[in-house]
Amino acid sequence: SCAMREICTKLENLSQEFELKQARNPIQHIDHRLKKPESIRNKMLQKNLPLEYEVMRDEITDIGGIRVICSYINDIYAISNMLKQQDDLLIVREKDYISNPKKNGYRSYHLIVAIPIFLSSDKQIIPVEIQMRTMAMDFWASLEHQLRYKSTASVSDSTRMRLTNIAEDIFNADMEMQQIYEEIIAME
Repeated sequence: SCAMREICTKLENLSQEFELKQARNPIQHIDHRLKKPESIRNKMLQKNLPLEYEVMRDEITDIGGIRVICSYINDIYAISNMLKQQDDLLIVREKDYISNPKKNGYRSYHLIVAIPIFLSSDKQIIPVEIQMRTMAMDFWASLEHQLRYKSTASVSDSTRMRLTNIAEDIFNADMEMQQIYEEIIAME
């Protein structure tokens, strides 16, 4: 939770700077969550990892998670580049599911960063996962997650294909909105 707060503060600082200096703020919303112990345990068992603190600390990089919702796809890449330039963040992993969507149509940009946390007796380097999406990507991902993982019913192949097609339609709408925004800005 300490590492999550540090990253959230960095993002909130960027957001506040955009509010003061820019014509618009690319960050629409910031959410965060701490994975529940039972969820961590299940993930470790799924990965056949021993249930030990040191293993959890070294192997499970998404215990702390932050979601940044942006207006446009270009905003995601801009925020990501700003985070990568901060000298106290170590980029552990980067996955661009926008350019390379998952098979089910999921799109998002994931950064796993490690940040130093200073405690009373030592310093620890803690990983945090940052997911960046547009509002449209978040809409799809949230509903798809509910349908796929929260439902007890089996999802048919045709339903999976429909969800994938909707994800592609949403991406095309995101691209069109980006283009319209750029055209309007170019006219100013």
